[in-house]
Amino acid sequence: MEFKGQTFLYTLAGLMITFAGFSALLFVVRQAAGATVSMLDRFIAKTVMTYIFVLTAAALLPPLCALYDLQGEWIWRGPAVIFGLPMLSLQVTYPRRRRQVVGKGPPPAIFAVFVVLGSVVTLAMLGYILAGLPYSAAAYVTALTLDFFTVIFGFVVALDVIMQQPTDVPERPAQH
Repeated sequence: MEFKGQTFLYTLAGLMITFAGFSALLFVVRQAAGATVSMLDRFIAKTVMTYIFVLTAAALLPPLCALYDLQGEWIWRGPAVIFGLPMLSLQVTYPRRRRQVVGKGPPPAIFAVFVVLGSVVTLAMLGYILAGLPYSAAAYVTALTLDFFTVIFGFVVALDVIMQQPTDVPERPAQH
């Protein structure tokens, strides 16, 4: 049973998994080049993977609900809650979790986009869909897409910070 937004969700899930693999590969390449893995590296890698897998699951929930012949708004209401509450929890607790691991909170740009904008988007989607307003599919897919872009933004900013860290690569003796 096809439903509105299904193809977009499958495409988004594919993009998300591709991004997860790409981001993990960048950390592996950095480590293979001799850089030591810092607590920030580990935290960012774990955070990106967690967020991406939550978002990918969210992209696959509506098609899964459709397989059980859920109709209309229920294709969106159930997934909105199942995705929205854990995602919102991840978003609002990010500064505390980062502070616990790294010793300091996120940079202002990360806080503004990754935490505040991401949380507002997720909360607005939850409220919109649970209120039974029209265009629930559009609200769900838009929130999922915007949350994905906040993760990409967070990763790019974090990557810039990580690449500025010293690599601690031992110098090779001169060869004659």
